[in-house]
Amino acid sequence: MATEDKNRATAAAILPLVGGAANVASIAHCMTRLRLGLRDRSLVDDEALKALPAVMGVVEDDTYQIVLGPGTVARVTPEFEQLVEEAREAAPPRTAVSADDLAAQGAAIKAQQKAKNATPFKLFLRRIANIFVPLIPALIGCGIIAGLNGLLVNLQWLPAVTPALAAMASGFMALIAVFVGYNTAKEFGGTPVLGGAVAAIIVFPGVADIDAFGQTLSPGQGGVLGALGAAVLAVYVEKWCRRWVPEALDVLVTPTLTVLISGLVTIFGLMFVAGEISSAIGTFADWLLSNGGAGAGFVLGGLFLPLVMLGLHQALIPIHTTLIEQQGYTVLLPILAMAGAGQVGAAMAVYFGLPRNESIRRTIRSALPAGLLGVGEPLIYGVSLPLGRPFVTACVGGAFGGGFVGLFNQLGDTVGSTAIGPSGWALFPLLDGNHGLGSTIAIYAGGLLVGYVAGFLATYFFGFSRDLLTEFNVSQEPAPSTVAATGGPTSATTPGTPGGPDSGGTDPGSPARTPAGV
Repeated sequence: MATEDKNRATAAAILPLVGGAANVASIAHCMTRLRLGLRDRSLVDDEALKALPAVMGVVEDDTYQIVLGPGTVARVTPEFEQLVEEAREAAPPRTAVSADDLAAQGAAIKAQQKAKNATPFKLFLRRIANIFVPLIPALIGCGIIAGLNGLLVNLQWLPAVTPALAAMASGFMALIAVFVGYNTAKEFGGTPVLGGAVAAIIVFPGVADIDAFGQTLSPGQGGVLGALGAAVLAVYVEKWCRRWVPEALDVLVTPTLTVLISGLVTIFGLMFVAGEISSAIGTFADWLLSNGGAGAGFVLGGLFLPLVMLGLHQALIPIHTTLIEQQGYTVLLPILAMAGAGQVGAAMAVYFGLPRNESIRRTIRSALPAGLLGVGEPLIYGVSLPLGRPFVTACVGGAFGGGFVGLFNQLGDTVGSTAIGPSGWALFPLLDGNHGLGSTIAIYAGGLLVGYVAGFLATYFFGFSRDLLTEFNVSQEPAPSTVAATGGPTSATTPGTPGGPDSGGTDPGSPARTPAGV
């Protein structure tokens, strides 16, 4: 049998065992696996699939994955896609793609992106995120208390209580380096308490009596970046000691050498270097928004959703934390939060732009409250990303919202957040700035409004191609007597609607054509 015939035979054998073409929502492949987004998992015959000679196994994750092996999968996938297309072309026309279909496509895209994110650099960023993400609840709680305390101080209310609130708000930030050191050692495979012990040197008041690089050190110099570096160094020193120190002496020698060597390097090197880097980050952020203003905000707000998709937003977590440690708030987060506003505006445009597709509209109604509070994944993976263009126009909305906030930063009204994590409306209790809470809230709210409106208008007027309207803007009401050749129920579209048989639109059941993973 020719190679091409063998690959097509494999694809033909797989198709009915996964429920037929009507059950396939998306098709992609990585180096070894055919990844399928399925509408109904119960239609799959796992045992029959595993029994096929070409199938090495099956894996169920965000997508249904059929292991075919390197080389084979790249040849079988195009044949499988062609068979699916042929089956659908022969089947009666279906109604609009439902919200479940979009969710399946979004899940497939998310899984494929997750596979692409498994590069050394992105895995390193994920480790960095694992260090800082556990600290977010404390940052939020202390940030809200700090905001409440600032309000009480400005109003001159409860003067006996405000010192206690200030202590609650500031205590964690004063020792955040210790927590960073502990989590860093834990993440990199060392003893967590040794990482915390070395990082504690940075915040110890006694370092003010030490000179390094011609200057006197100050407690906290280097901040979270210094703590991260010190703890990583401690992990490597500890691992070296474990290899060379005799087991009988390990319990005494290894901790001592770890703290001694890492501590000396931290005091006479890392604190100074990390302090210079931290100062440079703060200076650059202030310069960027003071001089770049609307332009910088436009770029940052517009690019944040793609950064999230690529996993690169995790690199910003130490930067946010450094700015909060230095200035009391991060000026970047309120701008980046505008990406969520653009997403909400885009979803609203999809809601009004597809009046006949009640399934998608129902999904948007259920996901909007979370989107308004800054939780964008339901809208991203359930609506805008599978549709394509609305994801781009959502970025446009975020760009305009970010430009609005950036413009006021350039004019001297700094808007910042005292913690990281929340966005959308959930960020209001964490806002802080240099011109009073009222001005800060007004600017942030104005940015959200601009993001909503820009995202809506960009999507409503530019987010719908003719094919998209043909495919999605049709009724979901099934015709009672129409049954697809594949065995699944379908219905004819309402005469005269954009999705009618004569509209020339694409088949809504076609799989999402996403690039192959690695």
